[in-house]
Amino acid sequence: MSKTLLEMSTEIISAQVRHKVMTLEEIADSLRAVFQVLREIQQAGNGLGASESDDSLSYLRQNPLRSIQGNQIICLESGKPYKLLSNRHLALYGMTPREYKKKWGIPMTMPLSARSLTNRRRKLAKELGMGKQLAEWRAQRRQEQTG
Repeated sequence: MSKTLLEMSTEIISAQVRHKVMTLEEIADSLRAVFQVLREIQQAGNGLGASESDDSLSYLRQNPLRSIQGNQIICLESGKPYKLLSNRHLALYGMTPREYKKKWGIPMTMPLSARSLTNRRRKLAKELGMGKQLAEWRAQRRQEQTG
């Protein structure tokens, strides 16, 4: 999996700090400078200078699981951030959630929502005992089918 420019910049500066005593200001300035140089190199490699948002969208398209973030999910079709990729939004691109996941290689069991929203829903479901109710319903259904 390829690294982001920020990750590469951080690794370079942290290696430099291990061998040279630097102030916080020097570290911040070095980090900015290295990041800028890496961005210029990347843009030169991509041809004409693409915007940073195009770079990040192409990165997310190559690494689709990174589009599902803590407080947002980036739509890999439009590049816009959302809390939840709804059926209605995906219909604008002529897709169902299943087709979207298949196209981008996202596991079928993974929700198309920000992790914070998923965690909040999971917590609420546990508090309401929804898992227990579902297990009881399934057991009852099995009994009815066999008996």
